[in-house]
Amino acid sequence: MSKPINIGISACLTGNQVRYDASAKTSHFCVKELGQHVQYRSFCPEVAVGLPVPRATIRQIKQDDLIKVSRPDGSGDITDALQAYGKRVAKVAEKFSGFIFCAKSPSCGMERVKVYSEDGKGSTSDGVGVFAREIMKANPLLPCEENGRLNDPIIRENFVARVFAYRMWQELVAEGLTKHKLIEFHSKFKYTVMSHSQKSYKALGQLLAGKTTDVEALGAKYIEGLMGALKLKATRKSHANTLQHIQGYFSHHLTKPQREELCEQINNYRTGLMPLMVPLTLIKHYLLSFPKPYLARQFYLSPYPEQLKLRYGY
Repeated sequence: MSKPINIGISACLTGNQVRYDASAKTSHFCVKELGQHVQYRSFCPEVAVGLPVPRATIRQIKQDDLIKVSRPDGSGDITDALQAYGKRVAKVAEKFSGFIFCAKSPSCGMERVKVYSEDGKGSTSDGVGVFAREIMKANPLLPCEENGRLNDPIIRENFVARVFAYRMWQELVAEGLTKHKLIEFHSKFKYTVMSHSQKSYKALGQLLAGKTTDVEALGAKYIEGLMGALKLKATRKSHANTLQHIQGYFSHHLTKPQREELCEQINNYRTGLMPLMVPLTLIKHYLLSFPKPYLARQFYLSPYPEQLKLRYGY
C-alpha cells in the first residue's frame, strides 16, 4: 500500500483506560499483531460526549418504542449526544479501511447488545450500539468487526482480508476509475471471489461484461457486489474448489507424483486434516518454479502480510 491503512477502533481495545471502571480491554491481536501493519484512530464515545473516567455504568433502556442510553435508573440520558458524535465520526470514517468495535457495549457493540426494560427486570440481547450504528449506517461497505468475534480464526481472517481488499479499492478510486482499471482490478480478485461465492463470481463477471459507459455507477455496483461477496464465509469445500482451479495452471508442468501430491494436499485440507496454508504453500512453490504472471497477481494467494499467519489456524 502506498499509504498507511487507517482503521477506526474503540479506544479501550488499544489499551486506553477509558472504561466505566477506569480499565482497558486491550486486544492482543489488534495491538500486537494487526497493529504492526495498520494505523489506528481510536475513539471512546462516552468520554467524547463528556462522561468522566471512572463513571457510573450506562445501559440501553427501551422506553415505549425508543431505545435510550442512560444510567440504570434512567438518569443521565446521552442518546442524542452519542448519535451526534457517531455522525461526526462517520464522516471521518469514510477514509478508513475498517473499524473494530468493543463487543456488547451500549455505544460500540455491533450486535447482541443488551436492551433492558424500563423497570430493569427484563432484557433482550438484540441491540446495536448507538455510536456503532451511525458508523455502519453511513459507511455500509466499510469492513467492521467486534473484538470478541475476532477470536474466531475464520472471522479474523475474513475481516483482515476485507480490510486490505477495501484499501486496494480506495487507492484505485483515488487514482481515477476507468473501465479498464476496473476490469484489471477485478481480475486480481477472480479466485478470491470464487472461494466465497460462485454466484457472486458469475454476477460480477456479467456486470463488467455489460455495455455501460457510466464508470462511476458501474464502480459503485461493483464494489458493493465485491464487498458483499467477501463478507460471506468461505468454506473448506469452496476453498478446495478454488485451489483445484489454480492447480490447472500447472497441469502441463508437474510430474505425476507432483500432481498427486498437490491433489492430496488439497483433499487433506478439504477434509480438515490440514490448514489452508499447506496447499497454498505448495502452490506458491510451483509458482516460483513455473511463473504465471496472471496467477502471481491474484489477491487470493497473498491478501495481507504473511506475518499475520491468519491461514495457519483453519
